[in-house]
Amino acid sequence: MKTLDELFYVKHGNKLDLNKMTRRPAADGGINFVGRSSERHGISASIASLPEVEPFARGLITVALGGAKLLSAFVQDDPFYTAQNVVVLKPRSEMSFAEKVFVCMCIRHNRWRYSAFGREANRTIRTIQIPPFPAWVVDSRAVLEDVVRPLSKAANVPPASAWKPFTLGKLFAIKKGRRLIRRERRPGPTPFVGTSTRHNGIVGYIDTSPMFPASSITIPYNGQGGVGWACYQPDAFCASDDVQVLLPPPGVDIGALLFVSVVLRRLRYLFSFARKWHLERMNETTIHLPSASNGQPDWKAMSAFMRGLPFAAGALADAA
Repeated sequence: MKTLDELFYVKHGNKLDLNKMTRRPAADGGINFVGRSSERHGISASIASLPEVEPFARGLITVALGGAKLLSAFVQDDPFYTAQNVVVLKPRSEMSFAEKVFVCMCIRHNRWRYSAFGREANRTIRTIQIPPFPAWVVDSRAVLEDVVRPLSKAANVPPASAWKPFTLGKLFAIKKGRRLIRRERRPGPTPFVGTSTRHNGIVGYIDTSPMFPASSITIPYNGQGGVGWACYQPDAFCASDDVQVLLPPPGVDIGALLFVSVVLRRLRYLFSFARKWHLERMNETTIHLPSASNGQPDWKAMSAFMRGLPFAAGALADAA
């Protein structure tokens, strides 16, 4: 076992007050503001950059020392500022993302020792003990690569460690479906996509002209069970207002879109009926994908990967 300060430099954050900051959307150059919330990775808002204050770098860990959810710990994906009562952990040596997430989990499991407005963690945060990283944490990237490598060798997909982050709203035009109540729907030939996780999200066929083109991805952002259930739609369709539709750039084929759909489904755990994947949040979502030499997603490699899977080549050829 090692104490937290043996593994990390433990530093108090910026100690800023959100009510004194100027709010600015991330799309307009805003910087994440991390408070003591246990939701949205602790991010309370996005604020205008402060010329006199350097933001903390991406990849560091934030830990809330107060608030209702003491010791809420998160790895921050982007540069950030912090509120009062938040500490920032910088690894003393190289540490993988999986190892940082494991540390966050261990920190949270010490929450029972403390209470808000009672015994808070300001003085003892450095002494929290972290066990040795188990093999499934240390080798998590290798495990992923062991799964990907045999199937992707012919497709020339880069190893998982070489995948790059991309902002979803910059890869796709994201549109919201339209509300169609049940009594407005008449049986017909057009697929109607709802929040179901069955039948590719299609909950019926209606007599309405399609709202969206074929070769798109649908993602419910609302509903009890289907939030984040990404599906490739091979035909033109209609979608309910509980569904977001990702319209790809020209030239991206079914194989690449199926690949992206699987990656998106892996993010389902971040969202729920309570924490909806609404349009703004989806536009700002970061996903990791194989990257080409020009820095753009390697759509061809993703497509080749999917077509190289057992039993996939014939089905995808028929759908192309």
